[in-house]
Amino acid sequence: MNHDESSSSRLPRRTVLKWFAAIAAATQLPNLGSTVEAAAAASPAKGYGMDPDLSKFYQPGDFWPLTLTPVQRETVIALADLILPADHLGPAASAVRVPEFIDEWVSAPYPQQQKDREALLPGLQWLEEEAQKRFSKKFSALSEQQKSAIADDICWPADAKPEFKKAAAFFQKFRSLAASAYYGTEAGWKAIGYIGNVPLVKFDGPPPEVLAKLGVEQTVK
Repeated sequence: MNHDESSSSRLPRRTVLKWFAAIAAATQLPNLGSTVEAAAAASPAKGYGMDPDLSKFYQPGDFWPLTLTPVQRETVIALADLILPADHLGPAASAVRVPEFIDEWVSAPYPQQQKDREALLPGLQWLEEEAQKRFSKKFSALSEQQKSAIADDICWPADAKPEFKKAAAFFQKFRSLAASAYYGTEAGWKAIGYIGNVPLVKFDGPPPEVLAKLGVEQTVK
């Protein structure tokens, strides 16, 4: 079920690989490079191979087609922005392309992504059905209060009612992927106060009292 895959709407290959690798490391998933052969046997889609050429520019569909339908994409955007809204700490999830990442994730042929796809796509469908059941609207058209009412019932698996347990497992997986992608961006770094590999202050050498204790004479430049 392909939809718009223009080069302007698709995430750059480098970004996809970076986010995939970051989430694999954060969740202790197998290294993507070691799963390519297994994925190739499970899917006709072309994989990146053991050593992708990141200097090349690839066209949409060179590796895998995106599979979210327009309605599913709207649901992903609405849920991602509900979990990670714009506030004083940073922009909303959709502003840093978290929904596009989710689309790449459920579309990828690798075993872990295919496993998550089995939970995420039915979960998105459940959200739509629940929104229609409660409010007679699609999920993306609900008010923030209405979206929250549904999310509150599935936001924590341990507290979810029996009829919401499966949806709660979906929400937990979605939230984990959305947050991992969000905090892998520069905007996400700023939101948590991560500065990165930059000098914080000018270093003028060890304090004089430390040098004195070591019997080292300080050299003045």
